[in-house]
Amino acid sequence: MIIDILTIFPGFFEGPLRESILGKAIQEGLVKIRVHNLREFTEDRHRTVDDRPFGGGAGMVMKPEPIVRALESLQAEKPQPRIILLTPRGYLFNQVTARRWSLYDRIVLICGRYEGVDERVSFFVNEEISIGDYILSGGEAAAVVVVDALVRLIPGVLGNKESSETESFERGLIEYPQYTRPRSFRGYEVPEVLISGNHERVRKWRILQSLLLTRERRPDLFAKVILSREEKELLEKFDRFGATP
Repeated sequence: MIIDILTIFPGFFEGPLRESILGKAIQEGLVKIRVHNLREFTEDRHRTVDDRPFGGGAGMVMKPEPIVRALESLQAEKPQPRIILLTPRGYLFNQVTARRWSLYDRIVLICGRYEGVDERVSFFVNEEISIGDYILSGGEAAAVVVVDALVRLIPGVLGNKESSETESFERGLIEYPQYTRPRSFRGYEVPEVLISGNHERVRKWRILQSLLLTRERRPDLFAKVILSREEKELLEKFDRFGATP
């Protein structure tokens, strides 16, 4: 996979792309991430990427010309990319979107700044995406989130395939609680089932905990999940008798 990032602050990505899973995936050639400075696609001597908004108002708006020139330059290469604008008004990014995008050979992420991007840029992109309902200084932080979510889905990036399949939100459920040594920490104990050696009990306990956490903390997600017969039975037994595996 190739990921191209368009930004006016390319230095923002130097740290994140060197570290942890992203850095390892790049070193091993599993993904190619290229950061492009939008100022290199300007034509004036001041390398201007923003201007005052028509109609007045506070702040500045990113100009369309540098962005579209950059896109046209990238589209001249193969494979053809899926072009994504990171914007607060976009559809909410989630794991389903991450999985869909991970199937593309190449994507382009456009990082907005200031008061936003000239509306006419929307005619040159495929999708507009937001990572959440809060205010950021620009799209760079959002781009790092998207890149991390995508890269970990590329085959070979995670050592254990099961890791990505059992994580939170993969089925729309929050992941079950995790514990490690010591068994007792300041009066808090590891649940007995996890040290019982009974793998079937552990499996069912984890399923139930995932269901309970999601129902309690993210009822919006829980309402959308299609439960299996086993999951329904575990929840019903817990609700009626307080029974855990």
